[in-house]
Amino acid sequence: MGTWDIGPFDNDTAADFGGDLDEAALEEREAMIRGVLKRAAGPADFLGVSDGERAVAAAALAVAQHPAGDPACPSYGPSEPLPELPADLRMLAVDALDQVVSDRSELAELWADAANWSKWRQDITRLRDVLDPPIPPQEEALFEISSVTHSHGHRT
Repeated sequence: MGTWDIGPFDNDTAADFGGDLDEAALEEREAMIRGVLKRAAGPADFLGVSDGERAVAAAALAVAQHPAGDPACPSYGPSEPLPELPADLRMLAVDALDQVVSDRSELAELWADAANWSKWRQDITRLRDVLDPPIPPQEEALFEISSVTHSHGHRT
């Protein structure tokens, strides 16, 4: 497994994917990222390691364009500019990341045996939270209270 760290591009498969994106025409790059995310998010019974690694890398590229996101890995990620990725790609990336850490993911299985498994898992969660921020419990409670108040309506 050509993996040297926990980052989205810290393995051979993802670094190659970054290189493939660089070699592709600008207008093909979004479709390549979408294809990788779709394959990972799809309903297959099993998600292979390389599909999982590419999906994490593709999700990191979506995160890099998010206002709250971090830039993708400059050394192993794509060095050529990416087009503006459409918003629906973010939700697709969330679905793909959920599958990457699911029990049908070979990548999650391999990481489960690694010493820095929890760091890898946190990294995936961090990527996911940028794309689909968790609602803080306090805000959720406020929302429920205000929607109850508004739902009764007033007779005029």
